[in-house]
Amino acid sequence: MNLVLLWIPATIAASLLQTARNLTQRSLTDAIGVVGATQVRFLYGLPFALVFLAVICLVGGRAPPMADGRTLLFVLWGSVTQIAATGLMLAAMRERSFAVTTAYTKTEPVQVAIFGALLLGDALSPLKFAAIAVATAGVVVMSWRSGDRAGAAVLRPAVLGIAAGACFALSAVGFRAAILAFPDGDFLIRATSALTLGLACSTAILVCYMLAADRGALLASLANWRRSLAAGFLGAAASQFWFIGFALTSAANVRTLGLLEVPLAQIASRRIFAEGTSGREIVGMAMIVGGVGALLALTV
Repeated sequence: MNLVLLWIPATIAASLLQTARNLTQRSLTDAIGVVGATQVRFLYGLPFALVFLAVICLVGGRAPPMADGRTLLFVLWGSVTQIAATGLMLAAMRERSFAVTTAYTKTEPVQVAIFGALLLGDALSPLKFAAIAVATAGVVVMSWRSGDRAGAAVLRPAVLGIAAGACFALSAVGFRAAILAFPDGDFLIRATSALTLGLACSTAILVCYMLAADRGALLASLANWRRSLAAGFLGAAASQFWFIGFALTSAANVRTLGLLEVPLAQIASRRIFAEGTSGREIVGMAMIVGGVGALLALTV
């Protein structure tokens, strides 16, 4: 297989592992809270990332590349936005089904396009605006249910999910920039080095916060170490494959193929959580996926 095309199986593997990780984290939310479940993927994922990096260094016979200030700044950017994204996603999952929340976060590619237009001056054609409109309308369709009245109870989970998607988009851009900023090394060691630095940074931020403001959640995550360890492994493995994808192609390509997670979440929601999904929500998810897919087809 052409080396450049490795991002395709890597992204598919990342989507599968991320769905499993989200399921595990969601099951922890009721036991240890949103912040506790958020930090699990970092605190318990870091040891696995260190193992991944050690194996790659031993096999390759070289040390990890040195990170300069620019690389570390991008890592910090990616870490902070990833923490925010994970917390917002888990908070949304407490109010709506697993599948619907996942679809909200999958507005991420649309938001990447919007950020590019606002921050980088990237032009958006009428067709791209139409694709964004379709995806946004899909979110509205999903968030409104028959008999609902407009208000915070209806809009809150939609806002949380869309905000999570925005933060995931910013995180993807930050981590891809960090991978490319390393001065040397092949794609695999740069991706794994960025992953390890990112998890270390996120772990330090969240542990310091929890020691100061939420020690109970930290202790609860330690008490639930078996499930937390599983979430940590799945999170580190998923991120490893996401980062491999980011090292080989644009974040837009990777996140577009990552839409595979939406139908996976729907299957998981029905089979594991016995959560029903209404016809309106299915139509909304189809509009989101179609709009996002059309936007990226026009972009790539």
